[in-house]
Amino acid sequence: MTALTLDSLAIVQILRKRGFSEEQATGVVEAFREIDAGSLATKADIREVELKLESKIETSAANLKVDILRWLVVTQMALGGFLLAALKFLR
Repeated sequence: MTALTLDSLAIVQILRKRGFSEEQATGVVEAFREIDAGSLATKADIREVELKLESKIETSAANLKVDILRWLVVTQMALGGFLLAALKFLR
């Protein structure tokens, strides 16, 4: 378990200025001390997840474009086939 480094006195003073009682302010600081810092996300962790999501979104968008083009070609070919069949039928 990694300890979370806090300036306890400064936090208590800030909370007291904001209207917390001494007991409430001390309780908040103690709660933060019990937090496992290893379970907290850092800016680097968040950036890593952001990059992975961007990559997945770009890949999904590229795959979607390929699928749309594939269906466009197939429908155009089918439409062309129907038109040729209709022309042959009418002659």
